[in-house]
This record gives sequence, structure tokens and C-alpha cells, in this order.
Amino acid sequence: MMFCLQLPLLLQPGTPVHLVCRHIHKLASLRKVTSLPPRKMQSLLYPFSGLEAYLDRSVDRMQFQLFHPSVEDMMEAEKLFCSSPSHRIDYYISAERLDHAPALKQPEVCFIGRSNVGKSSLIKALFSLTPEVEVRVSKTPGHTKKMNFFRVGKAFTLVDMPGYGHRAPKDFVDMVEPYLYTRKNLVRTFLLVDGSVGLQKADLIALEMCEETRCPYVMVVTKIDKCAQGALLTNLLNLQNVVKTQTTSCFPQPLLISSVHYWGIHLLRCFIAHVTASIRLKDTSKSG
Repeated sequence: MMFCLQLPLLLQPGTPVHLVCRHIHKLASLRKVTSLPPRKMQSLLYPFSGLEAYLDRSVDRMQFQLFHPSVEDMMEAEKLFCSSPSHRIDYYISAERLDHAPALKQPEVCFIGRSNVGKSSLIKALFSLTPEVEVRVSKTPGHTKKMNFFRVGKAFTLVDMPGYGHRAPKDFVDMVEPYLYTRKNLVRTFLLVDGSVGLQKADLIALEMCEETRCPYVMVVTKIDKCAQGALLTNLLNLQNVVKTQTTSCFPQPLLISSVHYWGIHLLRCFIAHVTASIRLKDTSKSG
């Protein structure tokens, strides 16, 4: 499927208008996903379902399925990620310091994570139905050095924070910590962890920072397509143990993501819509 974007150029009379065609991934829309075979659709929308068979019977599965909305709820949430004249989605502004950040009233969510964790790729996948939104994805770790603000109509704002760890800005903590402490409209922080390598020392430092600020946050496990299921399960259970024993402000359920294959992207969109109170979901639990 191709999306053709007409650019608003200042043209002289008679000058041809150029169309820029940008590819939209075939699985970016739920309409395409629901045409898949049932088992494939299930594992794409609820990635944990593909791992259940490999878990020991003693492992509590409900901790991984606390947020389990219906397909209908996901379709409702998807509408928020489609731009329209009355619901514009766009990159708004970048800020190097908190005092440069815009004063916005709508609910806000932010994404933080280690450099090269796939943060920009994830945000690009979230906005894939609005391909004119510019989300820079770099092969160079630590590319994001500013807070980048994206407005989703009047519903909420999404903030892409600088990465930490390898070649990251030295003032990451000085930039992010004041934001977490003082941003009054911040409703959820998404802490990204690379599922192929598991929790790293830098991730634990970021986790401690989230705990100190007492702002609600959730772990997002990225790159789940980059390792074998056994390694992924080991990393996931280790992470889950840390969440259970060392956190008080973290949502108990980690969200599993592959930005390449769109596994978990629709679930994450729905979670964002839910925590920003942008829509009212009919059912958010598998046990319902």
C-alpha cells in the first residue's frame, strides 16, 4: 500500500504539483491485520501469546495479560493515530532543556531508553499511518540529543527523549530527571529495554530514576524478533522479577514489541490511548 502526500508548495501559476509517495507497512492498519489467519493475528496483536507454550506451568501468565483489550478497542485507538484536518498529527518542537519545553495542557507520554534500543523506530511505527510525520531514525547510537515533541491532535503529546548509555548526551540525567519530576501533564513514561540482551546496568539506573520520581511508568521490551524465544523468555522473566521485587510505580505487565514486524504496535497504541484518557475502552483485561 502506498500513501501519496501532496506537498503544500508555493507555486507560480502553471507549475506542476509533485506528489511524494511514502510506503505504509501492510500491517500498520488493523484492517489488514484482521485478514490474517487467526493464530498469526493473535500473536501479532498480543505477542505474549506466542510465548505461552514455552513457559513453565508454574509461571503466572496473568501478569503478562493484565492489559488485553479487544480488537474493537484497538480499532478505536487506531483512529487517534490517523491524521485528519480536524485531528492533526505533527512534529511540534525540540528542546535541549526543560525550560525550553513547550507549555502544553493535554496529557503527555514520554519514551526513554538506552541508545540503539529502537526508540525512534518504535515511534515511527506508532505514527506509520501518518507517514508525513518526520521521525528521524539513525543507525548511529545516541542520535536523539533533544526532547522531541509530537502533537497528536488535541488528544495528547508524545515526547521522544534522548537516549542514555553508549555515546549518549552526558547531561541525559540533568535533562530527563527534572522533566520527570516537574512535568505536571505527564501521565506515563515508557522505559524501553532491548529484549535481545535484557536489562543492562544503564537500564537499572533509568529504572531507579523513574522510581525516585514516583511517576507511573511501563516497561516496553523491544526487538523481540532479534533473538531466539528461549533467550527472550529468559530476559523477559528476569525483567519481570525486577519489576515485581524492585518497583512500586511500574505497571506490572511489560509490553512486547517488534517495530519491524509490527508485533505489539497496535496493543501499545491502545495502551497510550487508554492512559491518556483519549478513549474509553470497553474491556482492558483478558479475565474481563
